[in-house]
Order: sequence, then C-alpha cells, then structure tokens
Amino acid sequence: MLLRAENLSKRFGGVAAVQAVELAVESGTVHSIIGPNGAGKTTLLNLLCGIYEPDAGKIVFGEEDVTGYPPHEFASAGIGRTFQNLQIFFNMSVLENVMAGGWLHEACGLAAALLRPPGLARAERRARTEAGELLTFVGLERWAGSPSDGLPYGALKRLEIARALAARPKLLLLDEPAAGLNPTETREIDQLIRRIAERGITVVLVEHNMKLVMEVSQRVLVLDHGRKLAEGEPAAVSQDPQVIEAYLGVEAC
Repeated sequence: MLLRAENLSKRFGGVAAVQAVELAVESGTVHSIIGPNGAGKTTLLNLLCGIYEPDAGKIVFGEEDVTGYPPHEFASAGIGRTFQNLQIFFNMSVLENVMAGGWLHEACGLAAALLRPPGLARAERRARTEAGELLTFVGLERWAGSPSDGLPYGALKRLEIARALAARPKLLLLDEPAAGLNPTETREIDQLIRRIAERGITVVLVEHNMKLVMEVSQRVLVLDHGRKLAEGEPAAVSQDPQVIEAYLGVEAC
C-alpha cells in the first residue's frame, strides 16, 4: 500500500469539510475521488499533500507517518500535486517552468549560485535535458522556448503536470486536470494520465468528468458532504443507487 489515510477529518469553523475518511491507495494505480460540489474532494487532496493539517486521523505514505508534515516535506517524500486553478509562472518560459519543478533534486546553495562552479553548470544542463524530455512526454516540446503566457489553456494544464513530474513523484495528486477543456483536450489528458500510470507513478485524481474517471481509474472513492459514500471499482460505483442519487443524478438510472 503506497498511501493510507485513516479516520481523516478537517473542519473549518462549523463546517466539517472531511469527516473520518478512510483511503487506501495501491501502488501503480489510478485512484479517483468524485462527488458533488462541496463534497470535500479538494480539501482531502490538500490534506494529502500537507497544505492543510488534519484535525484528526493520520496519513501514512509508504511506511512513514507523514501526518502534520509541511508541504515541502510531503514533496520531498515523493508526493506531487497540480491545482484546479493553474499555478503557472507566467514570467518564465515553458521550459523554465518545468525546470522549476525539479528544485528538490538540485543541491545548490547561495555560494554555488554566486561562484558558478562547473558542477552547477552540469546540473543546469541536466535539468534542461530532463525538462525537455518531460515536455516531449506531455506533448509540448514545440513550445519549450515560448513564454508560458502564450500557451492555450489545455496546454497549460499539461505544462503544470510536466512541472509536477519534474519533482519525480511516486504519487501524483491531480485536481480537476480536465476542467474547462474541450473534448480533444480532455482526450489528451486521458491519454497522459494513462502514460503516467504506465511509468509506475501512482495517481490520485479528483475529476468531474465521469467518462474520464471511468476510463482511467482502477478504484473510485465517492465523497458526499465530507463523508465516504461509496468506494470500489468504477463499474460497481457507477451503479450504486446512493451514488446515482447524490452525484450522477436520478435521471442516470
């Protein structure tokens, strides 16, 4: 088991955003989290990468209890993250954005930055090469030297994924990667998630596009008002009467 959340809870004032959620994510799988707006999906992701600290429960990554770690220590442990609202460095090129994602693996202090020893130059060349390979992987190689603010919205979504991959995560948390995309761009994200999983990177996916979820997931967790409503294989979850009523809509029957 790569990731376990046990009795995980988070409140904001009088609102229980996540209530005693249990989650177990197998290594090498795509594990999706779905639910209506306000169900607690993004709050759960924020707990799983240290943006929020849980009020109760614990998070175990591999064999390590990471509960209460700050976000940079979650990242160092091997958990990457993208956001529903794009977090792109628009004052950088496309290639530089991806290079920024690899900072965890660069041993460069202030003295090295000022003196520019040969080892630093080699590290920078290596970082550029790796960033270029990731841009090819996500299909953005032709934009490598372009300003990031000139990319179409769908390409920006893939750029953020490439930057997250630059940190070499074991687990990648994707928050609504297909939100706002047209059908062609959604297919590109679908194919990209499959390729990421084929690389052995485990994915936890929050997504409203049910077709995408059902196609790429091995397991699906359904949240409603912060609580686990159902969990299982996609086909079984999609036929659960409680899920149909709470999320898919009664008409889906």
